[in-house]
Amino acid sequence: MESLISLINKLQRACTALGDHGEESSLPTLWDSLPAIAVVGGQSSGKSSVLESIVGKDFLPRGSGIVTRRPLVLQLHQIDEGKEYGEFLHLPRKKFTDFAALRQEITDETDRETGRSKAISTVPIHLSIYSPNVVNLTLIDLPGLTKVAVEGQPESTVMDIENMVRSYIEKPNCIILAISPANQDLATSDAIKISREVDPKGERTFGVLTKIDLMDKGTDAVDILEGKAYRLQFPWIGVVNRSQADINKSVDMIAARRREKEYFMNSPEYKHLADRMGSEHLGKVLSKHLETVIKSRIPGIQSLINKSIADLESELGRLGKPIAADAGGKLYLIMEICRVFDQIYKEHLDGVRPGGDKVYNVFDNQFPAALKRLQFDKYLSMDNVRKLITEADGYQPHLIAPEQGYRRLIESSLVCIKGPAETAVDAVHSILKELVHKSVDETVELKQYPSLRMEVGSAACESLDRMRDESKKATLKLVDMECCYLTVEFFRKLPQDIEKGGNPTHSIFDRYNGSYLRRVGTNVLSYVNMVCAGLRNSIPKSIVHCQVREAKRSLLDHFFTELGKKESKALASLLNEDPAVMERRVSLAKRLELYRSAQAEIDAVAWAK
Repeated sequence: MESLISLINKLQRACTALGDHGEESSLPTLWDSLPAIAVVGGQSSGKSSVLESIVGKDFLPRGSGIVTRRPLVLQLHQIDEGKEYGEFLHLPRKKFTDFAALRQEITDETDRETGRSKAISTVPIHLSIYSPNVVNLTLIDLPGLTKVAVEGQPESTVMDIENMVRSYIEKPNCIILAISPANQDLATSDAIKISREVDPKGERTFGVLTKIDLMDKGTDAVDILEGKAYRLQFPWIGVVNRSQADINKSVDMIAARRREKEYFMNSPEYKHLADRMGSEHLGKVLSKHLETVIKSRIPGIQSLINKSIADLESELGRLGKPIAADAGGKLYLIMEICRVFDQIYKEHLDGVRPGGDKVYNVFDNQFPAALKRLQFDKYLSMDNVRKLITEADGYQPHLIAPEQGYRRLIESSLVCIKGPAETAVDAVHSILKELVHKSVDETVELKQYPSLRMEVGSAACESLDRMRDESKKATLKLVDMECCYLTVEFFRKLPQDIEKGGNPTHSIFDRYNGSYLRRVGTNVLSYVNMVCAGLRNSIPKSIVHCQVREAKRSLLDHFFTELGKKESKALASLLNEDPAVMERRVSLAKRLELYRSAQAEIDAVAWAK
């Protein structure tokens, strides 16, 4: 039992330390799933006296008006021997052996959170008390229900307290300890009224009746204590607290417990109920019941923890890593993100992701189709052939073959190939830029940093622009090479006039007849087609070498070079993350730490068993 209650104590402390108070938020909450006993009662119901009787010490602030303004998570630890002491979660290394100082610290810590405005707060104070005179038990003392706000408090205080109490006791894992004074009509009890609203069948409510000794003469609380006046699933427990005079005289709590026992044993009305009355019995009953509830809830808590850890890790993964504080860390983070982008880009080109096949479509369809549309046969019409050959001969007509005319015709035809070649370069360039934008969108890490996303995209496109310019130069050089040096073997293989029975003694001007000019045009067209067939293979190779291959090898090289020159401030500007995302990541990390800690604590208890 001790290990189970101690486990819940540790989880509650971890929840508070890491900001999980069970309030509504977008984060999963562990606090709501932990079994707890909430102490509920109206002002002057004797709620503080009941708690002090269970503990056996004076330690709660007292006074008029609303004294308890924050939830107090009271964790009791039974020790075999030694001096009694208390510890606060917010002062982990300080032991309070003076319980008057402990009471003052509760007041001071309340003021630190709420100020001295008498406002209330939902953030709990955690107090652990170690004593041989307590049972292992955890109680949550909530502010007393009231009907009127005291001076200095806003009018909403009454409703704020009720809402806070309701937020605790409406949870199915909460055990309600409803404190009601016996000297008032039970029908007007604030604790019973609000408990009935959230637990109408009384399945998780323990009724505690205080001030039995202060009832009017001739009246008693037997019907209530026997469950006849108001039935709950668990038996009512009556307690007799110290009187105000006893409190003023600082009557010893252990002596007060003894007097309480004697009261019930010696009262004719309550003698038959004496064995289940008193604050000592109340503590034992609550401890045993809390253990039973914890046992039944552990499997569900484990399932919640495992699911929450998976959900938190998944969301943290989507949000990305936090930004390093130093320049080296920032640079490393940027480089890592860029490498992820670069890998995605390569995968598009290599076919792992879609898009790279569009480059092949340029070479296999668009570029050949553009070459076919050049229509060299129309360009090599008889009139154009005659014109160029005549101009090439100048003042002295050619003697055997119009070599200069051939060169002019071939060069002027091949120049037309530059247009489709440049178009192919531009088409591949557009595809590569499109893949850059697609890769930027697919790099999850870049979504976290808008400035870096824009910078990487711009740097990649600028790099592609440089590669395109180099590719155009290389591609046009291929065409220029074909223009400046003709393949002699092709012309040597052409049939000569004399071999076909021609007469070389014919007038030189007979060589400008239609038949001859058509043969020249046909020869030039055959040569140009041969060159086109070669360029159809070599131009794509040049484009791939200058653009695709370079994009895979050095797309961000220039960006990396410039990045290394940047100061820490400039690097930080690239990582200007949305503040909301940063805040969310911190919250998720804290909550993940809580759940992992809880998982380790539960596993430790399981292994111990």
